[in-house]
Amino acid sequence: MTDIVIYHNPDCGTSRNVLALIRNSGVEPHVVEYLKTPPARALLAEMIVRAGMTPRALLREKGTPFAELGLADRTLSDDALLDAMMAHPVLINRPLVVTPLGVKLCRPSEAVLDILPDAQRAAFAKEDGERVVDAGGNRIRPA
Repeated sequence: MTDIVIYHNPDCGTSRNVLALIRNSGVEPHVVEYLKTPPARALLAEMIVRAGMTPRALLREKGTPFAELGLADRTLSDDALLDAMMAHPVLINRPLVVTPLGVKLCRPSEAVLDILPDAQRAAFAKEDGERVVDAGGNRIRPA
């Protein structure tokens, strides 16, 4: 069985779509509700590196204390940004997915298809009705 971890927020439509796409590949992932159980600082830093990102690229602004904490300040170090994410997990953008093929911030939700080791088993449409996988399990690319 493939080991997949999703850092998930059940209140987020994108996160719910990613979880459903993972399940559509026949895998039941390990679901971490990161607002309740945030990753350890070292693990978060490792995932950021494995995803080829920077801490700033993983910061979420909307619906967070980003502005109040002055996180737009470009002189803040990566360590300072990680500290802020540890103190306020809502600042961690989601969903972050870990698979044997890599780590990725899956926005838009169909980005998860790039790191799923197993093919989609059925057609799939997002909650808003947008079709992203056809009946043959193939990714539908936007026109």
